[in-house]
Amino acid sequence: MSENMQHDWKHWRLRREDGGLAWLELDKADASTNVLSAEVMTEFGRVLDALDAAPPKALVIASAKPAGFIAGADIEEFSRIASPAAARALVERGWGLFNRLAAVRYPTLALIRGHCMGGGLELALACRYRLVVDEPGTRLALPEVMLGIVPAWGGMLRLPQAVGPATALDLMLTGKAVDARKAKRIGLADDCVPARVMESAARIMALAAAPARRPPLQERLLRLAMNGPLRRVVADKARKQAAAKVSREHYPAPFAIVDIWEKHGGNALAVPAGDPASLEAIFDSPTAKNLVRVFFLQERLKAFGKESDFAPRHVHVVGAGVMGGDIAAVCALRGMKVTLQDQSVERIAPAIQRAARLFERRHKGDARQVRFTLDRLIADPEGHGAARADVIIEAIFEDLAVKRSLFAELERRARPEAVLATNTSSLRLEDIASALQDPSRLVGIHFFNPVPMLPLVEVVEGEATSAEVLRRATGFVRRIDKLPLPVKSAPGFLVNAVLGPYMLEALRCVEEGIAPEAVDAALTAFGMPMGPVELVDTVGLDIAVAAGKALAGSGAEPPARLLKLVAAGKLGRKSGEGYYRWQDGKVVKAAAEGGKRAGAPAPAVPAGLAERVLAPLLAATERCVREGVVGDTDLADAGVIFGTGFAPHTGGPLNLLAMRGKASALPG
Repeated sequence: MSENMQHDWKHWRLRREDGGLAWLELDKADASTNVLSAEVMTEFGRVLDALDAAPPKALVIASAKPAGFIAGADIEEFSRIASPAAARALVERGWGLFNRLAAVRYPTLALIRGHCMGGGLELALACRYRLVVDEPGTRLALPEVMLGIVPAWGGMLRLPQAVGPATALDLMLTGKAVDARKAKRIGLADDCVPARVMESAARIMALAAAPARRPPLQERLLRLAMNGPLRRVVADKARKQAAAKVSREHYPAPFAIVDIWEKHGGNALAVPAGDPASLEAIFDSPTAKNLVRVFFLQERLKAFGKESDFAPRHVHVVGAGVMGGDIAAVCALRGMKVTLQDQSVERIAPAIQRAARLFERRHKGDARQVRFTLDRLIADPEGHGAARADVIIEAIFEDLAVKRSLFAELERRARPEAVLATNTSSLRLEDIASALQDPSRLVGIHFFNPVPMLPLVEVVEGEATSAEVLRRATGFVRRIDKLPLPVKSAPGFLVNAVLGPYMLEALRCVEEGIAPEAVDAALTAFGMPMGPVELVDTVGLDIAVAAGKALAGSGAEPPARLLKLVAAGKLGRKSGEGYYRWQDGKVVKAAAEGGKRAGAPAPAVPAGLAERVLAPLLAATERCVREGVVGDTDLADAGVIFGTGFAPHTGGPLNLLAMRGKASALPG
């Protein structure tokens, strides 16, 4: 029977079985997802009081929600923390409660189905056993580092104890999630079971009261050695891992995680206030504030399309090049039937082969799932699928006349309710739509390369695009788990409109004699994921020339060296040489080559170079907001971060300007 009638509990349900097993379920009131808000945590303390007063034979903690275990702490509450003292109080509450859970004498088991993130995993780690349900939605992670903070409710103490320090540090420094099977394999979970037997399996495991899972002897000996010099070796390796990706100046949290584990046993409360790894330093850093801002920007993009009930089953893609083929592959991965059209089967075959490699990676070598997914991707050189599709996406080369002719034909063949979409990156929708009998049917659905990796998709509204078509297009983008950004039709929309001037300025620097390596080093040091010159090489120098004038503005002439390289057939990565040489798809920079020959140092980076190259990007972002290409400053920042990888620690280009006190008077 339930004990909730005896207690004033709003979020937790406690019921006891005759055999002495107690079930504690979290069902956060008035919320679709369980999060550990202040109220939920305070109430959890009262639940533990009740269990202390009448201890069960064993306790199973589970979620009463239809999806998900616990998503973590309440980020809304976290964003309102006003002082380092308040941050310390928040940590003390969670640390104390989970230590209290870990110390109870009766066996405790976390039954994990669906997402188990952050504080949710820290709660599960405080239990004696963890049982995970073998479903695609079951994912376990400590992603606090992505918010610029550390897992301070026991994660830095207990995750290394569960899976070993090296694996734990890798998970905490990257924030990456593991699925149910991997959780069992690495020792994070005691067992992995199908949903149909999860309750009986939890009951048996909890009541058996077996000792907690012990690692193999070799692993136990290794962990004992961690109390000596080996601890420093593992910590130094983890620091190097972090430093290879980010700087401590911009992202202090990963380095703090290593310090807290190595020097303070995973207890963040033990770090002195003046230490760079202290809670006061972490919570008060601009990075933490800006990464929380980025989290909410992402949530805002996810909200677009939520109201749409559009559930496309069949997508038809025209154009089997890298972009079109990858769009088709991503749709097939999301369970949709996809017909892929091009001039011949021979042109489509490379896209199918590339898709197969993607499916093998995503399905982790599960041949059965790979085959099922490939079965949904159908070569269609005649384009018969256009007559049956719910969404039709054009992804051919940027030629207005050819696109107009194609859409006139597609309109004749398509179902009346089908979405007609173009993946154009530089042409105006109005110019393409003029070929249609009903221009209101055309919408832009603009993906970014590489499609499987980049989360943003611009949903482009032309002058005639109907509200219903926009709603359906946005719903489709969410169905394939991408982030839709509403933009107006304009040259380059948002992302390419800001990247064009940025890349052009970088090439002008090279034209003036600054080494490409120096330009790229300046921007990667700022926090960009790739330098602008390497980006030009990756995109293709011919494409940069073709799009350059449209995206960089009137009167902008392509740099002479760029034109010379294109004339010589040196097009960047795809030809093996551009501004850089390329081997096996990777850039070979002069410093690396020189180092092999004579230990030559990397080219010097002139002072102020990053600011110079970024200035046109910042100005273009302001202009896009001012001209209404994008709705407001927050959406502009979201688009540039998720579409270009713009340094997340800044909170976005316009947030960076505001922090520097240089922002124009912009709406939003």
